[in-house]
Amino acid sequence: MDLKPIAARANDVERAVVDGVIESPAARPETIADARSVRHLLLPALHAIQARFGWISPGALGYACERLGVPPAEGYGVATFYALFSLEERPPTVVHVCDDIACKAAGADAICGELEARVGAAGGKGGATWLRSPCLGLCEQAPAAMIVAAGPRPFERAWGNATGDQVARALETGRIAEPPSVAIPQRGDPSLRLLRRAGVVDPTSLDAYRAHDGYAALRRALDMGAHGVIREITDAKLLGRGGAAFPTGRKWEAVSRAVTRPHYVVCNADESEPGTFKDRVLMEEDPFAVVEAMTIAGFAVGAERGYIYLRGEYPLALDRLDSAIRAARARGFLGDDVLGRGVRFDIEIRRGAGAYICGEETALFNSLEGFRGEPRNKPPFPVEAGLFGKPTSVNNVETLVNVLPILIGGAAAYRQVGTHDSAGTRLFCLSGRVAKPGLYELPFGATLRELIELAGGPVTGAIRAVLLGGAAGVFVGPDDLDVRLTFEDTRKAGATLGSGVVMVFDEAVAIEPILQRIAAFFRDESCGQCVPCRVGTVRQEELVTRLVRGRPLGSLDAERALLGEIGQVMRDASICGLGQTASTAIESAVRRLDLWKGGPT
Repeated sequence: MDLKPIAARANDVERAVVDGVIESPAARPETIADARSVRHLLLPALHAIQARFGWISPGALGYACERLGVPPAEGYGVATFYALFSLEERPPTVVHVCDDIACKAAGADAICGELEARVGAAGGKGGATWLRSPCLGLCEQAPAAMIVAAGPRPFERAWGNATGDQVARALETGRIAEPPSVAIPQRGDPSLRLLRRAGVVDPTSLDAYRAHDGYAALRRALDMGAHGVIREITDAKLLGRGGAAFPTGRKWEAVSRAVTRPHYVVCNADESEPGTFKDRVLMEEDPFAVVEAMTIAGFAVGAERGYIYLRGEYPLALDRLDSAIRAARARGFLGDDVLGRGVRFDIEIRRGAGAYICGEETALFNSLEGFRGEPRNKPPFPVEAGLFGKPTSVNNVETLVNVLPILIGGAAAYRQVGTHDSAGTRLFCLSGRVAKPGLYELPFGATLRELIELAGGPVTGAIRAVLLGGAAGVFVGPDDLDVRLTFEDTRKAGATLGSGVVMVFDEAVAIEPILQRIAAFFRDESCGQCVPCRVGTVRQEELVTRLVRGRPLGSLDAERALLGEIGQVMRDASICGLGQTASTAIESAVRRLDLWKGGPT
């Protein structure tokens, strides 16, 4: 298709924005496996257009496609895939108000109602507008909001404990004055491993980081050699912290042995699971640790290039990671000769744009390569054919940061904490109706009751339910509070640790509307590639909505049975984990909390 007629509609400013991306260092041929293609710059180009104008015009999209050699239909498909992009003209200032699980329980609906009365319906025209949003990753500070103001000097800020007055003021001024905050109730505790610098050490200072054991692990890694590093990680029994709990050492070993070159390291920082915010806190409060850990991973697996795929709703993490990478590069901790040891490794940040599915590793690869974020079939697995079709080690932020204490203290010392099958500590994203929500670090083996008591217990009344693992996790009841928080114990209890979500609901919260929101979330976030998930998530939401409204089709028992059948089909036939877990939390709540029981209505 001839792109010139569409591209010709772009104005000079739109062209300059796109050209700036294509002429950036990221476009250098040596940065990717296939030097003939620059399609991987499509997502950065769309971000640049959106940030400058607040929306993506047909002319700007057409010009980006022309410059990158992307068919316009495919470019349109990519642009429309992401929630943070708009292909319809809208005001330059937009405030996203989260109404997801934790925020809903904290009164987000009341804020939205207040905004409708004061400034008009969501998505209205004018100089600014507001929109309802899925989870913004600030669940410990619910309710949350995020302002995005486009222009020559774009402004983005997410903030917690939001009020209707704050949102209204942000719409008027295009700015938010509230300083960024983070909830780490244990800050300063000397027993912490992963959070020991968070909230204590200046996250913007490389010297401050080095004064607190920063880069000691990288120096030891270079002394040990790549095989020694992998052996230490394997001996430590480090399991992935993203939910799958795959042995990290085995993954690194497979990539290191792969004959095909180049190898890549990818940090999956696209945590979009409602209730999850641990990786955000690490990136915001200890960004140099993420950079150091990725450098060690690159050295171990023989990669010279690493990518951080960062969630689009994390503007502060973006700023601090970018600053850390620049500082590390300037001081010789990244680049062509890391620490003068002949090791070449560098990192680039790629920003997501609001798609939960891109937390799935192969969907992430597609997104990073400039395609729709749809999962790939496995095999081949990423260790064989990952990013750009090359062997790739992909780990989330928490997993990578665990590498540092392992190398500094040794695998044996690391295994002394936790249990035999769940070594080390775990970060728990505690939110909902507790006195002190926040990010907690506890040794594997602590009980759910101990974690909740550490946070001051429920706000009011008795605990009705706890959601473990997020929207794709499992509800447990008050009788399950003594379960030990380990991979093996939660598995035996028919639950999951997932991404570390622990969301508490007391008697003041109605569970049924929460389930309706979870169902809506999966309907919206399904990529639509496979029929079981695309259709199943819609039918599931329709069914839950009927039950919430008290309008079942037939008997309640028949509806419960149908809900189970829909879930079974999605588990058995969906391509990826989204469809396979889309019904897990809802089914567990219906079963464990005895919801919607009864005969004919």
